[in-house]
Amino acid sequence: MARINIPEGEGLERSRLWYIQPDVGKGIGIAGNALYTKVSLDTRVREVARMRIAQINDCHI
Repeated sequence: MARINIPEGEGLERSRLWYIQPDVGKGIGIAGNALYTKVSLDTRVREVARMRIAQINDCHI
């Protein structure tokens, strides 16, 4: 659960968060799209990298 007030509504909390700062949300969307559609890494390699980054950051995957 977030520690800031996020507007109520439909969709995931993390998605509603970007309604507060639409320009930042737009940038995040563009970056995410580039990471998944423009990257030259094999899908398996990219996912292993994501898992390792999550592990380093002590995130549950």
